[in-house]
Amino acid sequence: MKTLIVVDMQKDFIDGALGTKEAEKIVSKVKAKIKKYVKDGGNIIFTRDTHKKNYMETREGKYLPVPHCIKGTPGWEIPKVLTDAAGENAVIIDKGSFGYDKWPKVLKGMDPTEFEFVGLCTDICVVSNALSVKALYPEVNISVDAACCAGVTPAAHDAALATMRSCQIDIVHEGKEPWRG
Repeated sequence: MKTLIVVDMQKDFIDGALGTKEAEKIVSKVKAKIKKYVKDGGNIIFTRDTHKKNYMETREGKYLPVPHCIKGTPGWEIPKVLTDAAGENAVIIDKGSFGYDKWPKVLKGMDPTEFEFVGLCTDICVVSNALSVKALYPEVNISVDAACCAGVTPAAHDAALATMRSCQIDIVHEGKEPWRG
């Protein structure tokens, strides 16, 4: 079964504390992709970057001193337009780091035949999770839709795509990102 993993499409990464114009521009494309997966009977999994109130005291907080995705705050939420598009059967997982370390538990029983990744940020959480899943399922097709991802910067986005391509992850719609025209 095809599985769409929507990485960290949260307010703080779209138009909040760490938002970018590139992130804002992919929301409608991600929504369309989710709707297609639902229509075709695929699995939808959302990841949600999740930090505690003591974020600034953490290692990540020292390297990135911008409080974001604090559990229970508006910035932590996935926009309703995306969760509504996914419906009731979508799985939402909270992760406290860039990559998620419990993929086998979440994917148990889903019988994944193909994974596709979309979301934010290409160069941090998308690449971390795509490579984690690739390590667990080396023979399963894994792709990233570049037009449904945004990085911290366009250059960082491109670098992450190159890294994933080098690791035999298929990159689709490269160069067709909404901010590139």
